[in-house]
Amino acid sequence: MTIVAKDLVWGVRNKTIVESVSLAVAKGETLGLIGPNGSGKSSLLRLLAGLKQPQSGQVEILGQDIARVPRRALARQVAFVQQDTATDTNLSVRDVVRLGRTPHRSALSGWTETDRDVVHAALERVNMNGHIAQGWQTLSGGERQRVHIARALAQTPQVMFLDEPTNHLDIHHQIEILRVIRDLELTSVIALHDLNLAAMFCDRIVVLDGGTVRACGTPEAVLTQQLLRDVFRVEADVECSLAGSPHIRFRAQ
Repeated sequence: MTIVAKDLVWGVRNKTIVESVSLAVAKGETLGLIGPNGSGKSSLLRLLAGLKQPQSGQVEILGQDIARVPRRALARQVAFVQQDTATDTNLSVRDVVRLGRTPHRSALSGWTETDRDVVHAALERVNMNGHIAQGWQTLSGGERQRVHIARALAQTPQVMFLDEPTNHLDIHHQIEILRVIRDLELTSVIALHDLNLAAMFCDRIVVLDGGTVRACGTPEAVLTQQLLRDVFRVEADVECSLAGSPHIRFRAQ
């Protein structure tokens, strides 16, 4: 397994937000994290990526306890894409993606041909090479998300964590972004709000509720009428789509 989490516990003050969560993610797998608002998705994602330290429990990535891995070394293995990354500085697309090379360069090292090649390859993988000189502020929401992913790819990671990468995008760009992520052939963990998109693009799904795992398995096994009723408190019909994944039709109450 590429990622193994064991009995993770984390909270703030007297409130436990992630409680005894264990999971494993295989090499090349796309794992979706879903759950109601406040269920602990973003906190769990940051624990898995090493951006938060658990109060108890352990995360292993590529067989190493990440608590024992230096931050710079971890950043060469793991990339994290946030929901939104705003900046008032109008950097070019090239400059934004170049930031992903930081873990691979010392403070005094110059910009190498390898660095340039990696940046161009990252932009090509997300179909943004034609925008390389364009200013960040002039990009659409979907284009910015592609550049976020390119910057993460410039780290040359083996694992990518994404926190609601389709947030605030229209449905066309949501599908485009998730298709890009699926086709990267990396081990990915994605927090998502849209259950139908999770069903379409994730190999397995973990359902969080109140900081605990309520279900884990394939979309077909997890996304049932009973789970939707119990966890999301909605009535819905679950059908099989033409693509073979479950499709949820919510009922007006």
